[in-house]
Amino acid sequence: MKSIDTHKVILPTGDTSGKATTPAFAQVMNLLIRILTKLGLLKEDLDYHVVRASMVIIYFFFGYQKWFEYEAQTLIPFINNGPLISWMYPVFGIQGASWFLGVSEWLFGALLFLGFWNKKLGILGALGSCVTFIMTITIIPFMPGWLGGVCGWLSRNAG
Repeated sequence: MKSIDTHKVILPTGDTSGKATTPAFAQVMNLLIRILTKLGLLKEDLDYHVVRASMVIIYFFFGYQKWFEYEAQTLIPFINNGPLISWMYPVFGIQGASWFLGVSEWLFGALLFLGFWNKKLGILGALGSCVTFIMTITIIPFMPGWLGGVCGWLSRNAG
């Protein structure tokens, strides 16, 4: 009796010859499923792993942006007005502060990634993420004109 592979994806191909053919996409998906299964990521808590992976990807791209001059210039009003991060310009300068943020984001992303296999490192990455979120969200009330936009919208739409 043939063993049945429960992790195979078979997609319809539109072939009417009666032969089961697997398109390239399905082959790639089957390979990905086999790799993730061998790594132990599909055994349980798939939603947890997807959220963790998305955070790692976000930290990678956000950290990558910080290495460029245009991003350092874009961050100036945010860092200048952030009560918890305004210390970075006197300490590191404009580009140095951007690099510091990039390295921090890559570090927290790497810790979250390593948390797939080592829960303690994942916890460190999660704590770093919490610090990042707190430092980021505290910028909003101190941005010039942020409340004016909210109050202006409320006064136009309240009555």
